[in-house]
Amino acid sequence: MALGEFDLIRRYFQHPLAQPGVHAGVRLGNGDDCALLQPGPGQVLAVSTDMLVAGRHFFPDVAPRALGHKALAVNLSDLAAMGARPLAFVLALALPQIDEPWVQEFAAGLLALADAHGCALVGGDTCAGPLNVCITVFGELPPALALRRDAALAGDDLYVSGSLGQARLALEALRGRWRLPEAALVRCRQRLERPEPRLALGQGLRGLAHAAIDLSDGLLADLGHVLRASGVAAQLDVPALLASPAVGPDVRALALVQPALALTCVLAGGDDYELLYTAPVAARSALERLGRELGLELSRIGRIVAATDAGPQCSLVDERLQPYALPPGVELKGFDHFA
Repeated sequence: MALGEFDLIRRYFQHPLAQPGVHAGVRLGNGDDCALLQPGPGQVLAVSTDMLVAGRHFFPDVAPRALGHKALAVNLSDLAAMGARPLAFVLALALPQIDEPWVQEFAAGLLALADAHGCALVGGDTCAGPLNVCITVFGELPPALALRRDAALAGDDLYVSGSLGQARLALEALRGRWRLPEAALVRCRQRLERPEPRLALGQGLRGLAHAAIDLSDGLLADLGHVLRASGVAAQLDVPALLASPAVGPDVRALALVQPALALTCVLAGGDDYELLYTAPVAARSALERLGRELGLELSRIGRIVAATDAGPQCSLVDERLQPYALPPGVELKGFDHFA
């Protein structure tokens, strides 16, 4: 007998965290017309949604467990960028047909990450159609400590977490534009298909950082969102960036033979899901301690400056604050869902 919609939900998407009395923030989980969430005293809800479409955001033959992980990870990354703690999420899933082994693997990847971060699956919808995954996630945080995009100040340092460019490098390799050694492709593809949301970092930045954003569309593109929202400009210290842990070994190796492609991966790569944030100079020591506590590289790559009527919002500069000359062929445009 073919599996129907509600059998599918009961079999693969009934999350133990959503059961009554299990999760303090969930008053009523899936199975009713709405879920009921209760943020803690003095907290507000942080809400974000992301859609992943086959052929646009992922290869149709991606491993379903990896897709389940990434579908939730990119949403949790938005909570991280706001400094929020996860509460719950809802899932809308369109499937060409019900392929039980595929769904089982997808649900395993999805719920493993949900369990790791205490984020309960509390509802959603399923239907037949082209493969499409849409998740809406809910978190909580004190409103005064939210890491908003419009809070960057002239004089702030500019930081990025982790390393950049490996996801774009995997994408270029899978498209056949660049050939990677097998071990490097495995590492880079892991970053493309199984990003880790920096939730602990986001919460640790409360009270230290001013503004933050997660890097989904590329370093320069996402930095531009912060600069426009805050009404400021930035100087991106390219030599400092290239010398920092923000450039991982696989991208650094590429820079020796294809510097333009390596810089494209770092500056405009997308799919990194690291955090870009600004913080006052006085927070440097505290941020160094936070990085050590989390075992995470936090690289200082530039500074926020006052905006001017003339000149770009973000200037690429060298260590003397002179314009940095990029090699020919560097692409600086970030990901555009409609391009």
